[in-house]
Amino acid sequence: MLGRHRGLYVVSLAFAVDQKGILPDHMIAALARDGAILPAYDFVPDQIQPASLDLRLGEVAYRVRASFLPGPDTTVAERIDQLKLHEIALGDGAVLETGCVYIVPLIESLALPDHIAAAANPKSSTGRLDVFTRVIADETRGFDRISAGYHGPLYAEISPRTFPVLVREGSRLSQIRFRRGNALLDAETLRALHARERLVDDEAADVSEGIAVSVDLSGLGPDGLVGYRAKRHTGLIDVERRAGYDVAEFWEPMRSRKDQSLILDPDEFYILASKEAVQVPPDYAAEMVPFDPLVGEFRVHYAGFFDPGFGYAGAGGRGARAVLEVRSREVPFILEHGQIVGRLVYEKMLERPNSLYGERIGSNYQAQGLKLSKHFRT
Repeated sequence: MLGRHRGLYVVSLAFAVDQKGILPDHMIAALARDGAILPAYDFVPDQIQPASLDLRLGEVAYRVRASFLPGPDTTVAERIDQLKLHEIALGDGAVLETGCVYIVPLIESLALPDHIAAAANPKSSTGRLDVFTRVIADETRGFDRISAGYHGPLYAEISPRTFPVLVREGSRLSQIRFRRGNALLDAETLRALHARERLVDDEAADVSEGIAVSVDLSGLGPDGLVGYRAKRHTGLIDVERRAGYDVAEFWEPMRSRKDQSLILDPDEFYILASKEAVQVPPDYAAEMVPFDPLVGEFRVHYAGFFDPGFGYAGAGGRGARAVLEVRSREVPFILEHGQIVGRLVYEKMLERPNSLYGERIGSNYQAQGLKLSKHFRT
C-alpha cells in the first residue's frame, strides 16, 4: 500500500487481512524506515523496545494555564497559542516545577497507515517519579490514543506531582505502542495461556477479565518493608541521572502493620508492590488497565506497558512483581493485604520481538521486587 505524506511516498508493512496484534521491535523499525514514524533526527540505539518506541522531548516546553484536549478541528499548536504562559528552552536542560502543566512537542511525528493505530503510556521510571505524563495528538478527544491513519505531530503533557524534575531535549518520558486491529485476549484464551505459561504465581488466580493484581502489605525481608511514601519539598531529580540520589532524601520507608493494612492519605504518593509475581511470554504484550473507580478512590500504576519477556524465565526473569504507583484521591482510603488493585490484560504480538525485555537491552526492572526508579541508589 502506498500513501503520500509531505511529498514523500509512505510504504506500509504488508499484512494478511485477518492479522491482528502489537507490532514488535523490527516492525517498528520498518515503520520508521518506510516513513510512518518521522523523527526530526535519527533514533538513539536503545530507543526501540521489544514492543514499543520511546518518545523524545523536543527543544522547547510551553507552560500552559491548564491541561486540555484539542477536540475536533483544532490542533494542539493552536491550543498552545491560546493557553501558554511562557516558553522554556530545553536544549541545555530546564527544571519543570511541581503543580505546573507543560506541553512539549516531541521529536517523533507520525504518518500512520490506515490499518495501524497507536497508544502511549509513561515509561516506568517516569511513573515511579510521580511525573504525570500523557501524549496528545491533533484533533483528538482523548489522551494517549492515536487513531489509525493519523498524520501529524505528537506532544507530551507533563505535570510533576511530587518532585521537580530536570529534563532536556531528547529526554524520554513516554513510550508508544503500535497495533493492528484488536488483539486483546478474551477470557477463554487468557485462561488457556495461563494454563500453558503460568502467567502469575497464584494457584487461585482470577483471570476472568485479565490477570487480577493485588497489593502486598505483608512485608518484605526481615524489616517488613511494604513500600515507600514520597517526601515533600525535596531537591530536584535529573531524569537522565542513574543511581544518583539517596533514597532517604526523597522517600520514607513504610513497614508492615499487624493488621496488614495501609491508610492512603489524600494527595500523597506511594510505591508498593503486587502480591503476585507475573510474567509476559515472548509472543504477548501486557498492560495494566485503569482500576474501577467504583471499588476504591485511588489510582494505581501510571506506567501501564509490560513488554514481551517481562518476568519470563527465558529472558532472565523468575516472575516479577508489578510495582504499583499509588495515589489516593479526595478522601483517605484503607488498602488491605491481598486487595485487588488492578488487572493485567494481554494482547497477541504480530510476531515475536528480536529482543525480549531483560535480554541484552538494559532493562531496569527484570525479576524486580519492590523497586524504586533507576534514579535512586540501592
